[in-house]
Amino acid sequence: MAATATKKKETSIEAKMDALHQLQLIDSEIDRIRTIRGELPLEVQDLEDEMAGLESRVTNLKDEIKEIETEITDRKNAVKDSELAISKYKEQQDKVRNNREFESLAKEIEYQELEIKLHDKKSKEAKAKISGKKEVLEEATERMDFRAVDLKTKTAELDEIVAETQKEEEKLQKKSDTAKKLIDDRLIKAYDRLRGNSKNGLAVVSVERDACGGCFNKIPPQRQLDIATKRKVIVCEHCGRILVPGEPKDEVVVEKPKKTRAKAKN
Repeated sequence: MAATATKKKETSIEAKMDALHQLQLIDSEIDRIRTIRGELPLEVQDLEDEMAGLESRVTNLKDEIKEIETEITDRKNAVKDSELAISKYKEQQDKVRNNREFESLAKEIEYQELEIKLHDKKSKEAKAKISGKKEVLEEATERMDFRAVDLKTKTAELDEIVAETQKEEEKLQKKSDTAKKLIDDRLIKAYDRLRGNSKNGLAVVSVERDACGGCFNKIPPQRQLDIATKRKVIVCEHCGRILVPGEPKDEVVVEKPKKTRAKAKN
């Protein structure tokens, strides 16, 4: 009875290890699919961000140009007001009774003439600003139109890839969920943590050429035997990844000496 229970327990752990290995293979395939389109979403997002920035810049430039144009219009109106004032003051000069009033009106005329010169100067400066801003606006608009074409192309490309890989990814995700049901929650948490900490998403690696498939550090022969039996979860002493046997032919080679020793004891 005890032997039967032990065998059942060993089979259960072995099944969990196989499920864990299978889960890694499935998730790695999902990672591969996402990597295929991985760069495109980033490119699309970058283009969308750039487009939003360009649209904001174009809007701001147009608003600034309108403000300057309004300023120029206001200065033109101010010049007209000054010209009317000068005309009025000159008429009044013809009717003054003394030099004091004449000189006072002359100062007002001089002030309005200075105002006209100032408005003309500021209007020229404003027109120069508008000219400069229109050049920047034209460049920004051209770039925005160019990026809009890029965005449309990249978005269409992304949509096409997503359409092609979506079904495959969904199937693999279902397989991943099924594999997880065969594994303890504690192991799943450790698996997810290892995947999250690994750049390539590998939490479970096989022993290849007597070394860890994750960090490539050598694994002692006795530890390889323990890994091959799948009687317990063994992690790499260097990178912490969960270790599983390599190819089936390698498993036969490492298990053979163990069986021979067992027969010798009997």
